[in-house]
Amino acid sequence: MAIRAVVKGVGHYLPDRVVENHEFEKTLDTTDEWIRQRTGIERRHFAAEGENTSDLAIKAAQAALADAGLEADDIDAIVLATSTADLTFPSAATMVQAGLGMTRGYAFDVQAVCAGFVYALANANALVCSGQAKRALVIGAETFSRILDWNDRGTCVLFGDGAGALILEAQHGDGTPADRGILSTDLNSDGRFKDLLYVDGGVSNRSTGYLRMQGNQVFRHAVDKLTSTAETALDRAGLGHGDVDWIVPHQANIRIIQGTAKKMGIPMDKVVVTVQDHGNTSAASIPLAMSVGRQSGKIKSGDVVVTEAIGGGLAWGAAVLRF
Repeated sequence: MAIRAVVKGVGHYLPDRVVENHEFEKTLDTTDEWIRQRTGIERRHFAAEGENTSDLAIKAAQAALADAGLEADDIDAIVLATSTADLTFPSAATMVQAGLGMTRGYAFDVQAVCAGFVYALANANALVCSGQAKRALVIGAETFSRILDWNDRGTCVLFGDGAGALILEAQHGDGTPADRGILSTDLNSDGRFKDLLYVDGGVSNRSTGYLRMQGNQVFRHAVDKLTSTAETALDRAGLGHGDVDWIVPHQANIRIIQGTAKKMGIPMDKVVVTVQDHGNTSAASIPLAMSVGRQSGKIKSGDVVVTEAIGGGLAWGAAVLRF
């Protein structure tokens, strides 16, 4: 007998403003065709003036609660993955707690950039399996539009804003790969690669800064590291490639998604892809894609899902779960 953190509900939220590729043609030396060919991105959503990361997270959380048939006070813990919190402190998670009307439990942020949701999921899983929470709300939410250099065509066309949420509930399993819930996680980081993807500002130097990226170098690391972490997580779960129903990857670049799937020997018709509509929403991209995949009828109860992501740090990781 084992305690498993089982997915009880999913939800997402996207800001109203949709920005098509052609909008960038007005101010940058770029084209819709150039962006599509190199990234697979066609459009993205940007938060409105005054719409903060916690606002997006609250709406995604409300959608997940509705999907699960739960109320805010049924939740024991909120783990929010974000690199674009509203304030230096308090955590965006506590703002979500208040916004939901949740008067009990605890809430905290996790910062691992684009790998943030996998890190948050691993932490929430540990809380549930150790008995520190019966139900955990795991959220990825970002407003990356606030840290983009609009003169840098190599980065500003890539990112979007949004939020996704997932509710985990403690349930008894047999301790086998046939259990529902999170079956394994794998987390990694290597701080030697900080200069490949970072923001050139922060609290210590009293500036917000802008996102900076060496795209070719990040791409070079991405496919190998994502494949390796996904396969490690599958091994830990006692599963193989043939057991995978869906890969829900970090939605950064269609070429990275395709390269990772090819290296794993997983056909693209088993990969949930939303990058064309959302761009790279960093920590929000996996739960966003998971919610879209669930709502569209692709991901069904009993399906084995592999998630994997890589981001600044470099930080990367994967999780295997059975819905």
